[in-house]
Amino acid sequence: MAGPAALLVSIGHQAGALHILWTTAAPHPPRSPPQPSHTETFRASRSVPAWHSPEEEMKVSEPGGAQELQEERKDLGKIPKEGEESGDLSPLSTDEPRPERVAQPSLARHETLREMALRNKMSRLVEATSRLVQVEQTLLLPLLQQHPLSLHPKDSIEFRNICSHMALQREGQQFERDLYEAHQCLKTIIEKLIRSLAVFPSDTYIPVRYALRQILQNLLAM
Repeated sequence: MAGPAALLVSIGHQAGALHILWTTAAPHPPRSPPQPSHTETFRASRSVPAWHSPEEEMKVSEPGGAQELQEERKDLGKIPKEGEESGDLSPLSTDEPRPERVAQPSLARHETLREMALRNKMSRLVEATSRLVQVEQTLLLPLLQQHPLSLHPKDSIEFRNICSHMALQREGQQFERDLYEAHQCLKTIIEKLIRSLAVFPSDTYIPVRYALRQILQNLLAM
């Protein structure tokens, strides 16, 4: 038989496992490459010399070529008047999609059904662990002051070890196996607590048993 001390040990390991699960389940968005500042972009544009085609270089080198080149550039920069042919330089109509509004392929990878199921299973495991620690602290611990129970802290130690190993994987088949093992270990912990409470006919244990059964039911729904 064990008293509050053994339960506190179990709660400590379960709380440690819960913290690991929280960290593992937290999303980690990919880092975007650093963008150059406006000052760096301005400096880069100032440092790069203007590029000219060989034809332009020849026009500049010839006598009077610089003046002709400036006149040609002015002609290119003129806005065509209404009724003049402007070719591809005509403004887009309001009915036509603008280039910047054309739908681009999404860079974010869509979550697969398998990944969605794993995320759901992890969420239920975190919820069940959090709820178990809360029930043990608020309902079970006060009862052990009067009636010692048969507890198994080694199961909580194993549960924390599994969660620690799972946090190192983050994905893949090994992560799935660790997630399944953590689910089974937490299920064993809850079932043993329910069996331990069943030997006491006192009505004071009814709320604890009911709460543990609810946690187990939600855990098995995965």
